[in-house]
Amino acid sequence: MPAQWTGEIVGKLHANRIQHAELASQLGLTPEYVSMVLNGKRKPKNAETKFNAALAELIKVKKENAAYEK
Repeated sequence: MPAQWTGEIVGKLHANRIQHAELASQLGLTPEYVSMVLNGKRKPKNAETKFNAALAELIKVKKENAAYEK
């Protein structure tokens, strides 16, 4: 069963219209591996911290770009 933090990551991905592939690229991982982690099939050390940091950066850039386009 996936950890609660993975569900929160998936929710933030959807809410911010960010693809798994974008998160994978930010993390330097393959989209397939990111999916395995988010589905609870892999449990790498410090994954929660790394995934949250990468997602926060993607959201920050997306918001900056949106503000710049206005």
